[in-house]
Amino acid sequence: MAAWTHREASVDGIRLHYVEAGDADDPLVVLLHGFPEFWYSWRDQLPALADAGFHVVAPDMRGYNASEKPHGVSAYGMDELVGDVVGLLDHFGSDAAHVVGHDWGGVVAWSVAIRYPERVDRLGALNAPHPGRFREVVRTPEQLRRSWYMFAFQVPWLPEALLGSRDCAAIPEMLRGSAATPDAFDERDLRRYREAACRPGALGAAINYYRAAFRDEVRREVGALLGDRRESPTVAVPTLLVWGERDPALGTELTDGLERWVPDLRVERLPDASHWVQNDQPERVNELLTRFLRTAE
Repeated sequence: MAAWTHREASVDGIRLHYVEAGDADDPLVVLLHGFPEFWYSWRDQLPALADAGFHVVAPDMRGYNASEKPHGVSAYGMDELVGDVVGLLDHFGSDAAHVVGHDWGGVVAWSVAIRYPERVDRLGALNAPHPGRFREVVRTPEQLRRSWYMFAFQVPWLPEALLGSRDCAAIPEMLRGSAATPDAFDERDLRRYREAACRPGALGAAINYYRAAFRDEVRREVGALLGDRRESPTVAVPTLLVWGERDPALGTELTDGLERWVPDLRVERLPDASHWVQNDQPERVNELLTRFLRTAE
């Protein structure tokens, strides 16, 4: 634990907890976790990237673990999530940074690069689909089957009750049950994920990401029918997409056909990694991220 420091910042009107490693004068890298994780999902990347010469910051996303948990579904819309990342860059006095995200954190990272390309030097996404491609693929029967939980999460209070039962026992079961390697999560790791999920309000906040996304998409579709101009999902910055192919929730077809939106793109598929790609193969992910981010120097 000596490899990093715990701090807090007032960002976008809320309090965010984050973990920091490396020299503050080095290039900034922001690591964004997914569901049902917290900053700890980057435990293998924090020291590796710091040793490679980066100032690394891994926040608990709003609503997760030790960060503030604002009330209501609307507090977890994409505008708010993107605003948190931009606010974090402002907190560190950084005009631009490398932004890397996994799962939901990757979805937010894509959106930051789309909306604020001037604030992103390089983009990294780990098992997180580009929004344009996901809108295409999610309509297929196979991806609809894989995405069943996203629709189940639209039900009020019941998902929180089910995931929170037995002291959040479903969280370690989910992680261990879908990992590709037996040692991706040890008992201490699973205990920490469980404790983070069981913090008051954390599960409701995490599930509100899905509820807010559904409402945002409905508004987007209605707006398009009424003639509103759609946001272009073009990503103008160099991008690395790392994909564990043994992902039960997101198919590998989501990595295809992205060049029309992301002209400067490199895709690395890892056949023996799951959705928890940076935990299944931390050394390989560290190597890919370090090489990609150092190219900008």
